[in-house]
Amino acid sequence: MKSFKTALTGLVVAVLLLASCGSDTQDAAPPEEDVASEEVAGDIIDVAVSAGQFPTLVAAVQAAGLVETLQGDGPFTVFAPTEEAFANALAALGLTAEQLLADTETLTAVLTYHVIPGKVMSSDLIGASDLNVATVNGAEVTVNEDMGTVSINSANVVTADIEASNGVIHVINEVLLP
Repeated sequence: MKSFKTALTGLVVAVLLLASCGSDTQDAAPPEEDVASEEVAGDIIDVAVSAGQFPTLVAAVQAAGLVETLQGDGPFTVFAPTEEAFANALAALGLTAEQLLADTETLTAVLTYHVIPGKVMSSDLIGASDLNVATVNGAEVTVNEDMGTVSINSANVVTADIEASNGVIHVINEVLLP
């Protein structure tokens, strides 16, 4: 858990650094649509923390020591399981959250299986059929799109395109297991 906290802290620092970088010139205010596009809430970690809906994922990233990685330049695409998905996975595996967080080797393998390099928006997946995509841990996930529903292996994307300064988060309804 200490590594995850370190990683989460690193992600928060990276987001703050990215947010502080900007132009020193004072131009006229951009049109409102430009302002909205610049209001990305921070890096992947900052967005996950501020959303408040991923406490188990955030704790897992901290425990695995992946905060700094996910605060890096990226871009990354993260498939973030819901809290219900984590609860179901823990029950199916017969584990407590504490047991999962203590096994950093397994935790790291599972978490990096939820991340692919590059920023992939849902619109990039229209028509995907058995598309194999390499994850950060080296294994592949299979992506499909059918009538607007995107699936990663057997998990469905329930909320797509949550943008961050260094990538995008897609919320999924199952934990992906390599």
